[in-house]
Amino acid sequence: MHYVKKCPECDSINLFLNKEKGEVICKDCGLVVEDKLVDFEQEWREFDSDQADRKRRTGASLSYTQYDQGLGTDIGQKVDLYRLDSKDRNKFFRLRKWQYRISTAIERNLKLALAELKRVSSYLKLPKSVEEESARVYTLAVQRGLVRGRSMESVVAGALYAACRRHEVPRTLDELSEASGIEKKEIGRTYRFVTRELGITILPSNPADYIARFASALKLTAESQSKSIEILERAQKAELTSGRGPTGIAAAALYVSALIHGEKRTQREVADVAGVTEVTIRNRYKELLDELDLAKEIKKSKKRKKD
Repeated sequence: MHYVKKCPECDSINLFLNKEKGEVICKDCGLVVEDKLVDFEQEWREFDSDQADRKRRTGASLSYTQYDQGLGTDIGQKVDLYRLDSKDRNKFFRLRKWQYRISTAIERNLKLALAELKRVSSYLKLPKSVEEESARVYTLAVQRGLVRGRSMESVVAGALYAACRRHEVPRTLDELSEASGIEKKEIGRTYRFVTRELGITILPSNPADYIARFASALKLTAESQSKSIEILERAQKAELTSGRGPTGIAAAALYVSALIHGEKRTQREVADVAGVTEVTIRNRYKELLDELDLAKEIKKSKKRKKD
């Protein structure tokens, strides 16, 4: 492709666009007239891996789930060993060893911590967005020196819990404790410390976020699920949810809704699914009955069943 521009060096109009490098070059004197041009032509297609490698202009997107955000370079892979002779193999191991030695303490910490983060995230079946956010929070915590004096696993669990809260993915501290092997109190303490130091604002949990998961675990119908959300909305208007744990109030609303629809579940079953005690379910249940006058609805449903 030729341009009707002049070369500032030799006044030649014999210019050429190098598409691969994105440069406009003077054919007469070799001066690069322009560089870093954006290609606005039709996008290419790839039909095999060779074409893809030859034509691709970008790599994978940056990701906090990798200790170097995907920009680092590793010296060889273990697969490459089979192609090397003994002399080159020794050189390979020596280079790998020095690459590890020159890496910073933060890089080494991130390499171990992000592997643990991926394991816990996989165990809890968390979406990629939550995994990415938690990796970002942990990276910031390491860079600010917030990990010192705390176990790596507890900070990972705290970062995951913060990411779940920010993305409104309902996961309880009990579930994180089971997945990470860290005590529930320690995770809560670390979560509060990290969010405070990093200035992360997190809104209170909405009890309705837990309904779908609890209802699925208890095998309740869609009608019971809808009714429980309606009960929660009424409870919020009556200010029954403020100052109470979201999981407890959500579980109690499901328990009442199941009774109304004739789907009997014991308080023990509901408590086990929600990760709270039977006493909590009983207390929240009594509050809902007294304040929202739900006892009448339960009686009506029992009469309908008898008739």
